[in-house]
Amino acid sequence: MEKTAVVLFTRDLRVHDHPALAAACEHADRVVPLFVLDDAILGGRNAAPNRAAFLARALADLREQLRQRGGNLVLRRGDVVEETMAVVAETGATALVCSADVSGYAQRREQRLADGCAGRGVRFRAHPGVTVVPPGALAPAGGDHYRVFTPYWRAWDAVEWRDQHAAPPTIPGAGGALDRIGRLPAVTDLSDGDSSPDLPDGGETAGRAVLEAAVRRAGDGEPDLDDLAGDRTSRLSPYLHFGCVSPLEVANRLAGCAPEQVRQLAWRDFHHQVTAAVPSVAAKDYRRRDVEWRDDADALRAWQEGRTGVPIVDAGMRQLLREGWMHNRARLVTASFLTKNLRVDWRAGAAHFFRWLVDGDVANNAGNWQWVAGTGNDTRPNRVLNPLRQAKRFDPDGAYVRRYVPELRDVEGAAVHTPWTLPDDRRRGLDYPDPLVDL
Repeated sequence: MEKTAVVLFTRDLRVHDHPALAAACEHADRVVPLFVLDDAILGGRNAAPNRAAFLARALADLREQLRQRGGNLVLRRGDVVEETMAVVAETGATALVCSADVSGYAQRREQRLADGCAGRGVRFRAHPGVTVVPPGALAPAGGDHYRVFTPYWRAWDAVEWRDQHAAPPTIPGAGGALDRIGRLPAVTDLSDGDSSPDLPDGGETAGRAVLEAAVRRAGDGEPDLDDLAGDRTSRLSPYLHFGCVSPLEVANRLAGCAPEQVRQLAWRDFHHQVTAAVPSVAAKDYRRRDVEWRDDADALRAWQEGRTGVPIVDAGMRQLLREGWMHNRARLVTASFLTKNLRVDWRAGAAHFFRWLVDGDVANNAGNWQWVAGTGNDTRPNRVLNPLRQAKRFDPDGAYVRRYVPELRDVEGAAVHTPWTLPDDRRRGLDYPDPLVDL
């Protein structure tokens, strides 16, 4: 038995199916759960007020979950490795555990933790838990990761998943091992930027309620996930990003009733295993493509603000600003419009998404943007999603557009998708711009 184990929480803010926490509770006399507010993530170009607001709620919920089981959440702020090793020293811990992650930053952080522990004679282990199947567990012959989704999906679907862990009934308390526990941060402690007005509640309690709702809906028959106005997607992505729900538990719960949603989890794992093997994919083309991006600040700003004059695009972009979330079909349409119609560099679009999305995830965000732009994995470089065809197929009566573009709420039926075809006097009264480009 270890005397004291520190559990470093990062992107795994839950007690259910948390392999690192479960291992610590099984093998240690005392468990010290720890979260370090990392200014390298919270500030600068990584600043994301929506995720900061969600994080504040998630940390409060995690502390409550731990307290209900006899533990507590220690909070620190600063360099994650330095603060963690200070807690290890203060508690006399003989073990440090965390969940393995895939970004270049996370991999460097884990290596620094491993080095710090090795120098102090402390056992260190990074457990699975951020994905269903750990990155690196599946690899083609002669390679370190899959580059095409279909063979990855076949391997992913066939492999035996790890056992799911129950939430520990008790957390062996650290007692007086620490003089300072640390107060929960307010949103203003984490970000001074404005957040979206209609954000989801953060935390494991809210995430498990969203999961239960998704399972109930799937029990009535798998919904049409591409129906923009119907909004039948699970809305689990923010909780998956922060680890408020376990991706393995989600996969297990949906496996028998929602196969398409399980396949989406495989796509998530696919992007994570690519990023684990090639961390530079977050900012550099995975595949070189001879394309000259346009430097058009006005067009980019119009796209960001939902003023392109293409209603289906503007609806998606305004949903993002209002909710910190966007329907997956709308993400594809808006990304295609920026990169294929406006010919603006995918990195500019990815940065805007990363700024606003509550589920903003290095692996998924870059992977999906590169897939649309034609520079990523398993992509068709010349594929263009025509926004008008997409609108007529996935928002046929225009309800999604009218929900997010109030200037067009009085335009009836499918005409809402092509307001430039309305009579001149009607069009002038809409206070809505003409399209930036011909479609």
